[in-house]
Amino acid sequence: MRPRALSLWACAALLALPGPAALAQKGAAPAAVRPTAAATPLPAAVEAALLRAKVPLDAVSFVVADAEGRQAPRLAWRAQEPMNPASVMKLVTTYAALELLGPAFTWDTPVYLDARPQGGSLRGNVYIKGVGDPQLVVERLWLMLRRLQAQGVQVIVGDIVLDRSAFDLPAHDAAVFDGEPLRPYNAAPDALLVNFKSVALTFVPDTAAGVARVQVEPPLAGAPWPATVPLAAPGAECGDWRAALKPDWTDPARVAFQGVFPAACGERVWPVAPPDPNGFAARAIEGLWRDLGGKLTGSVREGRVPQGLAPAFTVASPSLAEAVRSINKYSNNVMTQQVFLTIALQKNGTATFDGARNAVAQWWRQRMPAAEPPVLDNGAGLSREARVSAASLARMLQVAWASPVMPELLSSLPIAGADGTLRRSQVGRAARAAHLKTGTLRDVSALAGVVHAAGGRRYVVVALANHPNAPAARAAMEALVDWAAGER
Repeated sequence: MRPRALSLWACAALLALPGPAALAQKGAAPAAVRPTAAATPLPAAVEAALLRAKVPLDAVSFVVADAEGRQAPRLAWRAQEPMNPASVMKLVTTYAALELLGPAFTWDTPVYLDARPQGGSLRGNVYIKGVGDPQLVVERLWLMLRRLQAQGVQVIVGDIVLDRSAFDLPAHDAAVFDGEPLRPYNAAPDALLVNFKSVALTFVPDTAAGVARVQVEPPLAGAPWPATVPLAAPGAECGDWRAALKPDWTDPARVAFQGVFPAACGERVWPVAPPDPNGFAARAIEGLWRDLGGKLTGSVREGRVPQGLAPAFTVASPSLAEAVRSINKYSNNVMTQQVFLTIALQKNGTATFDGARNAVAQWWRQRMPAAEPPVLDNGAGLSREARVSAASLARMLQVAWASPVMPELLSSLPIAGADGTLRRSQVGRAARAAHLKTGTLRDVSALAGVVHAAGGRRYVVVALANHPNAPAARAAMEALVDWAAGER
């Protein structure tokens, strides 16, 4: 049976953004640095908002400049200071990818058979070679396995072998960044990234039966989930329904809910990255293969595609431009890292973080030679080490404005007051007139993009705050955007 369109692809915003624990993680704030002169004084509304937020002037950097770069910046405050940009770093990765790979680039995942199917059976192995596709979600995995069945394969008398050798990455501990290993935004990149290494748990109350029915997508082999959870007592408020479920994740092979689900919540979806992420692809592929009626006498295991074996078919992803839109609209971290590593894969034949950093740095020096390059780390901004100055980001946006890929990059950014991570923003005159990428971590708030001013001019706007109260500085950033939009 075809799965409902309820995969994590439909929950991108929930998958990508750090939760409260990430914002509250302990650690030293970036050191304060000396302020530099501004081209003009800070707008009064911006200063007032910073005062209310208790964020000092030497903890922020601002640039407002003509998008075409033909005039001196309208505003430049501490513009040269390296700052942590959080997810605004995704602008660098996605723009570099659009130029280096092209907006129409696709990830073509090959599937191999080492024997000829006969009578619905394959007496041999199926090989799936990961190429870094960031969008191999449950619907597309379903289509891949249906394509396999269309080759005449219903029974695999052998193994399904997963080749993940295209990425050469260090071990990843999903708990290191903020102690939240089950949050999908902490998932590690993978040459064969299946459904963001996450499941969507759907809870549907059935008051007549006194239970909430649980649906899991994709189905995972060897990891049984309870089909139902008892409902809470009648009249119970929804509240923190996740905590009320009392999930037990200690055994990846046996997930349990020891609590109840409040019927007042109605239908709810919970995206979760289960334990043992390295085994997720194997469990998801086997689970969905069996759910489709396929049989497997062997196992799903790691391995390499034999040399000289030709693909039986390939599965093409949506275009890079579509991936960039999902990345920037909803700030998806693992998709960004997939794109970042793909740049290295296409250049070097094998993807490493060092290779990706070197490739993007080389691109930066060629395109923005006078601007200080960023410290990229993992390319997604989910990092305490990433750094870039407001001046460098502003210069990159000016170069992007004149680039052939400007339409793809600009249309990928959230529209202020309309969609993505800015759908609830309060930007006054800039509502629906600004395309901006946001970023938030503990001690970090950031915003950058293009504002369409009332007088018809286009401005690049960059705002960075590094301070324990940085999340409260978002109001000051929105005031800056409103100020830029009011120019006539």
